[in-house]
Amino acid sequence: MRSPSEVLICPSILSADFATLAESIKTVTPQTDWLHVDVMDGHFVPNLTIGAPVVKSLRKHTELFMDCHLMITNPAKYLPDFAKAGADSCSIHVELGNTADLIKQARDLGIGVGLVANPDTPFEDFASFLGGVDVMLLMTVFPGFGGQKFIETVLPKITETAREIQLLDASTIIQVDGGIDVINGPKAAKAGARAFVAGNAIFAQADPLQAATDLRASIDAAIGAS
Repeated sequence: MRSPSEVLICPSILSADFATLAESIKTVTPQTDWLHVDVMDGHFVPNLTIGAPVVKSLRKHTELFMDCHLMITNPAKYLPDFAKAGADSCSIHVELGNTADLIKQARDLGIGVGLVANPDTPFEDFASFLGGVDVMLLMTVFPGFGGQKFIETVLPKITETAREIQLLDASTIIQVDGGIDVINGPKAAKAGARAFVAGNAIFAQADPLQAATDLRASIDAAIGAS
């Protein structure tokens, strides 16, 4: 887990070519801090993607920090599988409830812990957990599908979250996911985000490595100017 002051680029494999996934990851590795793995169960969100077996397979091909976003109804059942498969961190949704128990379960499994809030979830619903998680993922789209438009109304919540983390003197990293590109990434960075999940903005581009390089440069510039 990196310092909360560092910029972390987190390419989302949801937008990669699954037929050549290992090669796609290798291509962007020089500009990748965390590899973001979107896990959807077709129930908590209206889409079905991948599970722990794919994480296990990927672990054989990369040493990158594997950051798994569990968009699933029953994470308690599957957290052990992801830990065993080689996930470095798992993020669970606060909207599910039972948050304290899920955080403890992940800690007991020896993996990093992230908490996720949807765009319409108020700050008060997750504020009390900020000091106890490694990552606070603030969704800037509603989860389920890639390629959605960035929701700018989340920006004040990012600022409020960053302020609270500072008051707590916590090391929690604010992550953002959804519509992150060279335009919206800098906006989120100025608000206080430091980990940036990008799918189409990286893997859907003609040169994914250059796209990741450009994304980092745009965010670094925004932070430097703020």
